[in-house]
Amino acid sequence: MSAISPALDPRVDLGRGLVLANPVGVASGTFGFGFEAEAMNGIDHLGAIFSKGTTLRPREGNRPPRIAETAAGMLNSIGLQNPGVEVVARDYAPRWARWTVPVIVNVAGSDINEYVEVVSRLDGVEGVSGLELNISCPNIAHGLDFGTEPGAAARCVAEVRAATTLPLVVKLSPNVTDVAEVARAVEDAGADALSAVNTYVGMKISLDRQQPVLPGMGMGGLSGPAVKPLALAVVAKVRRAIAIPLIGIGGIATTADALEFLVAGADAVQVGTANFNNPGVSREIVAGCLAYGAQLRLHRFSELRWQELDHPGSQEPDPDQD
Repeated sequence: MSAISPALDPRVDLGRGLVLANPVGVASGTFGFGFEAEAMNGIDHLGAIFSKGTTLRPREGNRPPRIAETAAGMLNSIGLQNPGVEVVARDYAPRWARWTVPVIVNVAGSDINEYVEVVSRLDGVEGVSGLELNISCPNIAHGLDFGTEPGAAARCVAEVRAATTLPLVVKLSPNVTDVAEVARAVEDAGADALSAVNTYVGMKISLDRQQPVLPGMGMGGLSGPAVKPLALAVVAKVRRAIAIPLIGIGGIATTADALEFLVAGADAVQVGTANFNNPGVSREIVAGCLAYGAQLRLHRFSELRWQELDHPGSQEPDPDQD
């Protein structure tokens, strides 16, 4: 890893005492629970690990095939396969407690009561540094119920906020009419930070079988380089709408990608699909960001932010305008 410039403080404060050593984390669903990566490439370089989605009871996930490669990314329909919160709290958290890297557990549920119960079982568990509330999973039944309407999102976040003292990050969906409206609602309901964005709904067709490649309704979550320009636009829009920390996600595969999200308004980033192509990519991106910060003699990475984002009332362009 590159040496940190004496002038650069790369830390990122996500609230309630959750401080990342640097702005680069790994995205839920792309890094498991961290154990395989610890053995293969190490994890101490990371700012944070966002765990695989965790539900109240174990889930086998959707029937295969669950993944389909696309021209510039990947569709997934995993269906939140996981061992359930009891195993995570009892067996996984004690291992995380020995790590220097904070683990933020991604939490999902089919209704508000389920979210609250999962969160309650994780509250106060040593090794759990924070929660990422997944109200935006596009490949399970009811996975988007709480992420597409501001009122429903706010009610879910408020109930969860009342059930835990842990730092609470809310993961937003891009599959909405106005993501900024949802962002403001969950900020007002008690979120400490937001992550944006989850995958886009997509489909791939098999001409040999004349049907979708993925089973069920044929749709999955699109991630990878294809979504990066879209995700950057969402991050900039959300940054204008909120004051709390924001974590950018979507197609990050290089140092330049990560830095672009910081310019667009993110305080930190998550590396996702690129982990499958190159298990060491997060280490490369951390080193690259630190080297870039030293080269520019930055004090904080927030100095990279596009200055126009400091004027939330400015006019947004109409993408349909000639």
